[in-house]
Amino acid sequence: MSTSRIHRNRMLARTVGTIGVVAVALGAAVAPAGATAPHTGKGHGPAAPDGLVDDAATAKAQAAANRLEQNPAGTLQSHAAPRFGRDWGVTPQIPAPTGPYQVGTVNLHLVDKTRYDPWVPTYPRRELMVQLWYPATQTSGTQLAPWLQSEAADSFLQSWNVWPGSMNLPTTAGHLGAPVNTKAGKLPVLLYSTGFHSDRSQGTALAEDMASRGYLVVLIDHTHDANEVQFPGPRLETATDASSKYTLTVRSADAKFVVDQLGLIAKGTDPDVDGAALPTGLAGNVDMTRVGMFGWSLGGSAVLTSMQLDPRIAAGADLDGQLYGSAVTTDLNRPFLLFGASYHDRKEDGSWARVWPHLKGGRTELKLAGTQHLSFADFEVLFSQAGQEMGLNQSQVQQDIGTLDPDRAIQIMRTYLAAYFDKALHRTGATDTALMNGPSKSYPEISFVN
Repeated sequence: MSTSRIHRNRMLARTVGTIGVVAVALGAAVAPAGATAPHTGKGHGPAAPDGLVDDAATAKAQAAANRLEQNPAGTLQSHAAPRFGRDWGVTPQIPAPTGPYQVGTVNLHLVDKTRYDPWVPTYPRRELMVQLWYPATQTSGTQLAPWLQSEAADSFLQSWNVWPGSMNLPTTAGHLGAPVNTKAGKLPVLLYSTGFHSDRSQGTALAEDMASRGYLVVLIDHTHDANEVQFPGPRLETATDASSKYTLTVRSADAKFVVDQLGLIAKGTDPDVDGAALPTGLAGNVDMTRVGMFGWSLGGSAVLTSMQLDPRIAAGADLDGQLYGSAVTTDLNRPFLLFGASYHDRKEDGSWARVWPHLKGGRTELKLAGTQHLSFADFEVLFSQAGQEMGLNQSQVQQDIGTLDPDRAIQIMRTYLAAYFDKALHRTGATDTALMNGPSKSYPEISFVN
């Protein structure tokens, strides 16, 4: 991204306050600034998370402005005819997982009795919802998991001011509660941390693919940081206005706690506080010697700080996120991947340049041509297939997710993430690890940054 483009995005982000008033009039909720900001541009010094640009909020502001232009009265309307010549009830489809296994999923409600909730002091204990993705069997007749649970899904759609009936959220490839396919052997673990004020669901396209390849993938919802988290009941918890100054500290503690709970599962104990059953075959089948973590946007920085806090996390990957805090200048003796959009590299991002000499345990920097910051989340699916229903025109969709064919972008990200973790976690029988050795004619869109 050019410096002028970054400046334009920041100017647009600063208008969110004004457009937010319009959005509220239309029934929309513009996300707080900093939600999924990528990084500063070349020549910019380090920034605190509070000062980040929120790409998702910018896209919401664009959508709100478009809706006002279409409907100056500022009222939601039910139309007999489809908007933009599209059919009603558009449902985006996540590309099918590419691994040899079917996929199962289950939600866990976890409570850390050693911590208070840092964002809501009246909550005496830190609560988290996590979603497990794993290789499954006996999937016939099981229900497929939604991209977001019902209350959270309603909140998400309302925040985008989606016209009633014009859009459905995706169904995933995850079979709810299906037994673990024990033929996959003990399951190496991957944790996922998403963008600031984003939902764990934004990592679904990557998570279900890694699960189909034999991983246990754990998507973490950071409560009161995420825009919406649905707990059993159902009970919906939303993001607070708390400063993001301490977000990385909180997320790192969350990740360490989740690793602790996975350790209990590996020993045969179910840590769900409501007694929800683990899928058959999971207890005792978790490989705690192979734990990795990946994150998008601010989640990428959370990976680095989590690895500094918890040595059990053996490898990490940052998906297009600027890095913050003392972890940037602290030596790390485990593998780390910097995976950037078309404009994002060490020349453009000073934090990546600063961390580079401190990555002592193996380091790789990749750049994916034709992508933007939101490409590394499930916005790649939502915007490419339902951008109009979300209020974005074709030019804005391209600005947000780039020019690379969306299915191709997802395929490449899945392939290289798997190749990286297969190599970094020393998985036996992995076939694509050679991709990490240098450029491939099969994937000319990927550049290795030396």
